[in-house]
Amino acid sequence: MRGLVIKNTGSWYLVKTDEGKCVECKIKGNFRLKGIRSTNPVAVGDYVQIILNPEGTALISEIEDRKNYIIRRASNLSKQSHILAANLDQSMLIVTVNYPETSTTFIDRFLASAEAYRVPVKIIFNKIDAYNEEELHYMNSLINLYTTIGYPCFKVSAKNGEGIELIQEELKGRVTLFSGHSGVGKSTLINAILPEQDVKTGEISAYHNKGMHTTTFSEMFPVPGDGYIIDTPGIKGFGTFDMEEEEIGHYFPEIFKFSADCRYGNCTHRHEPGCAVRKAVEEHYISESRYASYLNMLEDKEEGKYRAAH
Repeated sequence: MRGLVIKNTGSWYLVKTDEGKCVECKIKGNFRLKGIRSTNPVAVGDYVQIILNPEGTALISEIEDRKNYIIRRASNLSKQSHILAANLDQSMLIVTVNYPETSTTFIDRFLASAEAYRVPVKIIFNKIDAYNEEELHYMNSLINLYTTIGYPCFKVSAKNGEGIELIQEELKGRVTLFSGHSGVGKSTLINAILPEQDVKTGEISAYHNKGMHTTTFSEMFPVPGDGYIIDTPGIKGFGTFDMEEEEIGHYFPEIFKFSADCRYGNCTHRHEPGCAVRKAVEEHYISESRYASYLNMLEDKEEGKYRAAH
């Protein structure tokens, strides 16, 4: 029997069968032995084959080939990955310029990972009702930056409903991953889009200006217009996974574009003579924050190699 994984609660998965019935499932043991270096071999968004048990639960016996997925390094085991979701049409990264602040490093790591796994991203700037003039100016400069690179951006206030209708249009007919730090208002945004879901929302810790985790598992919600939202737990950091040093620049579209003009084909864009990317940074064709994020990801890879060798 075939079905779609719509919820993951750790060891159990909720699968919606092609007949529309929801069945609680466990993984058949041999999945762990197939060399899938992941903390969750089955992800929300996967299409699976299941074998029903007499008591009404089922075993997941097979995962169908994925169109794509998005992955990050598991926080507790650096050699393992965590699949956030599979078979996505797009991802919406919810960010805030304060309460709490989402860093450009985090945004750029997420975007690079999505590029690597062929998942288009739209950036949602939430809490526009809460910002002062300086914060709004900073937000608009970020929107200008990311729109220019090719990432559509939206301004919303999940709290008062501003900009929500536009997001609802973008969700129609698509499977969309919602992601972002804890506290950026993901659950409030989902509640604004789907009031009947009543997703649990959390408070902001005033001491750290960070969000408290409220979503502890991934879940898929149907939206009007034949689409789905996949809600995931808030992410503190975004460790990239399975990316070679020489590939990182490929996942920054503007760096990739200028790298074709570098004197050396294997240019790392750090110190080589005739580097077109560094020249583009100096001439403000590539933003300094994006270039810094690229260097940060390179350093991460080098540290990982050093740790592996020692």
